[in-house]
Amino acid sequence: MTGAPITIYHWEPNANSGKPMLAAEEKGVAYDSVYLDMLSFDHHKPDYLAVNPSGTIPALKHGQVVLTESTPMMEYIDEMFDGPPLRPADPAGRWRMRMWMRFLDSYMGPSLSMIGWNIGVGPSVRQKDPKELAAAIDRIPLESRRIAWRKAIYNEFSAEELAESRRRLVYSVRLMEEHLSRTPYLAGDSYSLADVDAFNSCYGLPFMLPEAVDDEQTPALMEWLRTIRERPAVAITWAKSRTDRGARLSLLDRPAKGAAL
Repeated sequence: MTGAPITIYHWEPNANSGKPMLAAEEKGVAYDSVYLDMLSFDHHKPDYLAVNPSGTIPALKHGQVVLTESTPMMEYIDEMFDGPPLRPADPAGRWRMRMWMRFLDSYMGPSLSMIGWNIGVGPSVRQKDPKELAAAIDRIPLESRRIAWRKAIYNEFSAEELAESRRRLVYSVRLMEEHLSRTPYLAGDSYSLADVDAFNSCYGLPFMLPEAVDDEQTPALMEWLRTIRERPAVAITWAKSRTDRGARLSLLDRPAKGAAL
């Protein structure tokens, strides 16, 4: 959409990239979508580094303003543009929203990322030419990201690291299930940025953690996932997917009436 108010540079509409994309769609804010193929290291190439020298995705450009952290990026979109509010009106609701976003970003998210990189990103790029991969890693601006890419590509996540990530995810899932059994959304009665944040990371849980997430063990979590999956903004956002990650939304399809759970 040429001439849209903002430009969002992103990979797949999941995890960090999906957060500003979905927030913009929920607000009805048109944006120019610039897809960066993370598996081809597009985000470490000169054109994008001129926008975000750290080489992380997503990034949002609004006039001369460039934002590079996905969670405050959502708050910027909600505050800057007209449209349905995505933050609770009351202070307690906003506190719950931010509490859940902090929990997701600092505790649950890194574990989801490790598992996802181990079973998805690493195997997806491992077949490339070894010299090409080594050169691509060397071009990554941030040392922390070079380390993460090396671990994913060369299958260097330890058994202890993966086990701890799975433990954290199981704990997080139980916490969300308990909370969502009492309230329809994370911040309370209304859909908020906390749900946008969490859905983008958690929609793949039935695929990544099938031993802990299903209709029998986590009915409230599954209902929350399905309720958000059915929002029109989600369909529009995930239509921008170019990999099989978008197909994982089908795991959230409601069982046919009369089908055994």
